[in-house]
Amino acid sequence: MELYAGHLTYCTNIHAGESWAAHFDALQQNFPLVKSQLSPDKPMGIGLRLSNQASIEILLGDNMFQFKQWLQQTDAYVFTMNGFPYGGFHHIQVKDQVHAPDWTTTDRLAYTLRLFRILSALLPPGMDGGISTSPLSYRHWYDTDNELAQARMAATKNIVLVAEELHMLKQQTGLTMHLDIEPEPDGLLETGGEFIDWYQDELLPNGIQHFTEKLGIAAKDAEEIIKRHITLCYDVCHFAIGYEPHQAVIDELAEKGIVAGKIQISAALKATFTDNNRMEVLDAFRKFDEPTYLHQVIARRPDGALIRYKDLPDALAAEDEVAEWRAHFHVPVFVEDFDLLQSTRSDIETVLSIQQKQPFTRHLEVETYTWGVLPDALKVPISQSIIRELEWIKHRLNN
Repeated sequence: MELYAGHLTYCTNIHAGESWAAHFDALQQNFPLVKSQLSPDKPMGIGLRLSNQASIEILLGDNMFQFKQWLQQTDAYVFTMNGFPYGGFHHIQVKDQVHAPDWTTTDRLAYTLRLFRILSALLPPGMDGGISTSPLSYRHWYDTDNELAQARMAATKNIVLVAEELHMLKQQTGLTMHLDIEPEPDGLLETGGEFIDWYQDELLPNGIQHFTEKLGIAAKDAEEIIKRHITLCYDVCHFAIGYEPHQAVIDELAEKGIVAGKIQISAALKATFTDNNRMEVLDAFRKFDEPTYLHQVIARRPDGALIRYKDLPDALAAEDEVAEWRAHFHVPVFVEDFDLLQSTRSDIETVLSIQQKQPFTRHLEVETYTWGVLPDALKVPISQSIIRELEWIKHRLNN
């Protein structure tokens, strides 16, 4: 739904299923109910997630025609997509394979370009469209600094090819679309600062050289193309895990002319340790230790230094003296306290407050995909959960 602060929706990676038939069935079962509660009289957008398999199948036969007809009948539209998970995302062990295939591969490039061709067929006139994607790769797949540098270079070159395709599509169709890169703990790009440094030091130089040589255009025009089509996915959960200063990151983006293509609104888990509660807090975190997704932990020492753990079991086994933990687990945005644990909901409130005062994107997407692996006490029907989250966000943005 369109609010003053932007187009608000939820990401359909919440729904299980990898085929197009399963994706479409989940949308038909859940989206009309959500829309009837939140936007009964006005169009409402969808944050569409398509697996690689579904992205191929939607282009077969009359699948796309049927989907566009359903969108029209439902008074719905697609303006943003999630292109981060390539394959299975529910009911299997995902862990670090959520990054596979990574941006060093032609498989990731082909999948993403296919998604953009699909989005170009769905995007309403006059609206920009974005697709979020992985932070280039997973850093623990590489053993040396040289291997990391080579992976960054290969990934950057493929990202430039996406910018070239999106520039061509804009010339052909008039549509503006952008690839929204999503920093995440243990990604090749983990933080807002790492994203900005990569953008300035690697993406822009490589992209400008590519476009000036291939298209014979001026460097400033090449830079404009890159900044239009390669943007940041501001995942509040991921940035909160890293204790990032939201206002400072957003100000630096504006200063350097780098665009945020989308805000993904989600919350992580956190807890403060005292002399008396360590074992109780660790036991509370153990309830969230499940085998499907990566639950990276970033601990803050009393002196402010950060310690990074690849997954929750690694953190639970450590005996480091720390003051606070923040753990990657997309918990419901409307819940602030989980007994001894809390959520990073205050980070969401901070980012939404910034967005209210000076909007830095038009795409807002709630992304709580872990309902199926939450402790039983937190599980409620999916549609009810989606509605409650969107109402919570809508209330804060409208106020």
